[in-house]
Amino acid sequence: MKKYLVAAALIVAFVTPALAEDFYVAADLASGKCEVMNHSPDAKKYKMMGKYASKDAANAAMGTMKDCK
Repeated sequence: MKKYLVAAALIVAFVTPALAEDFYVAADLASGKCEVMNHSPDAKKYKMMGKYASKDAANAAMGTMKDCK
């Protein structure tokens, strides 16, 4: 039984960080419009506006940013 508990703990320890996804709000330099991304934006095409833990938080923050048209 102890062997199964150790195996389960190891699986949880390695899987949990993989499930944590960050969301980014970025402004397109060409159009000035903002969008939510699930990967870090390319600095050549986008201006980073913020990093958020959930998509809902990113969308809410994007609505309050004056730089987002």
